[in-house]
Amino acid sequence: MGTPPRKGLARGLTNYGDAGFSLYLRRSFAKSMGFSGELLQRPVVGIADSRSSFNNCHRHFPELIEAVKRGVLAAGGLPLDFPTISLGEVFLSPTSMMFRNLMAMDVEEMIRAQPMDAVVLVGGCDKTVPAQLMGAVSADVPAVQLLAGPMMPTSFRGERLGACTDCRRFWALHRAGQVNAEEIAEIEGNLATTAGTCAVMGTASTMAAIAEALGMALPGTAAIPAVHADRLRAAEASGARAVALAHQPIRPSQIVTPQAIENALRVLLAIGGSTNAIVHLTAIAGRAGVDIALERLNALSDSTPVLVDLKPTGQHYMSDLHAAGGLGAVLRELKPLLHLDALTVAGETLGERLESEPGWVDRAVVKAFQEPLSKEGGLVALFGSLAPQGAILKRSAADARLFEREGRAVVFHSLDDLAARIDDPALDVTADDFLVLQNAGPKSGYAMPEAGYLPIPAKLARAGVKDMVRISDARMSGTAFGTIVLHVSPEAAIGGTLALVRQGDRIRLSVSARRIDLLVGEEELARRRAEWQPPAVAPARGYAKLYMDHVLQAEQGCDFDFLRKA
Repeated sequence: MGTPPRKGLARGLTNYGDAGFSLYLRRSFAKSMGFSGELLQRPVVGIADSRSSFNNCHRHFPELIEAVKRGVLAAGGLPLDFPTISLGEVFLSPTSMMFRNLMAMDVEEMIRAQPMDAVVLVGGCDKTVPAQLMGAVSADVPAVQLLAGPMMPTSFRGERLGACTDCRRFWALHRAGQVNAEEIAEIEGNLATTAGTCAVMGTASTMAAIAEALGMALPGTAAIPAVHADRLRAAEASGARAVALAHQPIRPSQIVTPQAIENALRVLLAIGGSTNAIVHLTAIAGRAGVDIALERLNALSDSTPVLVDLKPTGQHYMSDLHAAGGLGAVLRELKPLLHLDALTVAGETLGERLESEPGWVDRAVVKAFQEPLSKEGGLVALFGSLAPQGAILKRSAADARLFEREGRAVVFHSLDDLAARIDDPALDVTADDFLVLQNAGPKSGYAMPEAGYLPIPAKLARAGVKDMVRISDARMSGTAFGTIVLHVSPEAAIGGTLALVRQGDRIRLSVSARRIDLLVGEEELARRRAEWQPPAVAPARGYAKLYMDHVLQAEQGCDFDFLRKA
């Protein structure tokens, strides 16, 4: 018989060449923190804390983590919290996406390096949850995802406001001259007024829903508002569940399976979720050795209705979804389409979970399967000469009148070029043109920011234009809306067809045919390709160099090539 695996503080001993001494020394230093010998005998539950003063979404984490510790202690474990990188979406330059993989590495290595039998991952802001799940899947120690929870919307002048779809709506009105500087300053102070993530179905809320759909978060915990007492009860339950997992492990590799990933894709489509989520879910799946084909996304999208009436595709907020029955209400409607034998972190299958849940649902927020908001899913992948490896359109947040058309390309070569010219009164642009942004992808030097939501040129906005076709290799916020083609791959910075688009070229978009094509002959494209030069990117050092050398394209989740599981 082999030696039984070490538990608690005896896991992964620091190597001094004497295991007995290592454990003795570790316990001695642990006792300096005031722990009793009895507590140090218990299974250890790590608590990954991603709070930061640069992350407003996580400002309630001290109270939340205390609730996790309460649950761990009550269940007979020893809770030990530890810090990780924190990714505050709007506080990072050039973009939080650049640092998602760094945080994933931090989470993975700290789980591996420190003695813990299970871990509770506490996160919420957009890139934080995917980073934690990526790291946890790679470390493969039993893990429970605890979400920050969404903000509450605010009542303002008789209207409900919430970050950040309403942020964008009012900024568009400000650009169009319909909201003045004094009014926009007042609105600024009323958009985000509580702790938590954006109040709409943006990336953070989408990733919370995906964490629950995957089975990595406890049932019913995705939509609880950050300031609700139920969020603290969810934290306590997550701590207690982590102790149970320490005794009877269920590892992320047993949960994040092809079946669970397909369930998560169904949920993504049904909730009208963020385009970012397909990149993040692809990265999480890649850590488990599972590929997500964009062609499969289209097949699922064609048979998955949009059921959730939340901004930016509808009218309600995440707190309304919680009150309406939470993600469980959505899962019950999707039940005929789901893999019900998928295992969850709660120790039950998805089917067992749904059998035990109450059936009430508010139909104003979660529609019946037979009476959906849309018969087709919120996202669709496009292919064609402009995007040979794919692109993404959030059709549930777009204008269907723009889905089948041909337009003239108005080209911006970089984000700096966009900023310099988009509001120039002399810009040669009409509402029927296609705005094209190049060199904003993973290897552009901008690290694929949420710049795909190109602003409507000021002169068109003032004339009442609210949407037009916009194309780029960038991402966009899940809180945004519009007919926007994103994640064009291969990106322009590595010589993809997008790099070859010139001012005045014709482009054809056909959502029904799943195509985006540049209408330029092969001979001309070959001539342009021979002349093409990559964008000048400043010499990289440190993490920036690691990122530039190893980041993959959007259809592979923008993970690092050496971190995906073969």
